[in-house]
Amino acid sequence: MTMTMTKIFEASQYILSKITSKPKIGIVLGSGLGIYVDQIQNKIVIPYQDIPHFKRTSVEGHSGCLIVGEVHGVTVVALQGRLHAYEGHPMDEIVLPVRAMAALGIEILFLTNAAGGVNLDYHPGNLVAIEDHINLSGRNPLVGPNMAELGPRFPDMGNAYDKELRDIVRTIAKNHHVDIKSGVYCSVLGPTYETPAEIRMLRVLGADMVGMSTVPEVIAANHLGLRVAGVSCITNYAAGIKAEKLSHADVKKVAEKAMVGFATVLTETIGELKKMGKV
Repeated sequence: MTMTMTKIFEASQYILSKITSKPKIGIVLGSGLGIYVDQIQNKIVIPYQDIPHFKRTSVEGHSGCLIVGEVHGVTVVALQGRLHAYEGHPMDEIVLPVRAMAALGIEILFLTNAAGGVNLDYHPGNLVAIEDHINLSGRNPLVGPNMAELGPRFPDMGNAYDKELRDIVRTIAKNHHVDIKSGVYCSVLGPTYETPAEIRMLRVLGADMVGMSTVPEVIAANHLGLRVAGVSCITNYAAGIKAEKLSHADVKKVAEKAMVGFATVLTETIGELKKMGKV
């Protein structure tokens, strides 16, 4: 067994020892969105530092806890915060939580993030269903020897963000009068915000929003054969659109204001998946 497989096994076995029901859906909560865990019933909370090989989060707005509980009677596992490459973590540590959740038995993964709006029609507070991504971070968690136990050497990314799941998310949003857009997410390394020239470049490339996370988890999840849905919360105009200085504190505030609509969409999507027999 490779070191990576050993870490996945030990992390997942520890989590399983603390819970009574295996989760069917995984959720990763980005900056300012961690308070969604208030929607989860019958919670078991496990700090990252208690889980073998999980690392503490260092970014404000990422609490660093794994929560297992129920949403509409469906057992879910949620990550309250994530690791980022700009913190200095290697890719295998960044995607370890996703791989551990897969080892718990999830088949569907919901990924969320705070993002800057590159599309001129996007405004702070908007929610966007991610339809595709552009990876400009220069990082990929599958670099190195392939672990056949996890997935194929060359995983297909043609439907990286599951279309059926995205359609359900958008329908649920419409039915509950929550405005949600659909767009392409661009991942960059960070931790600096982008320059106005870089944003103009990203717009030409076809990006609608930009952030510093999510894509490594999407790649790892697709490698594992998980179905993935992603939602970005637009927390600020990207550089050069407005004459305002960007700050992480403002990002958190806007994400928290968007929480009502976000919580409704995610909770009711899980309920709809249950009704459809998908979980």
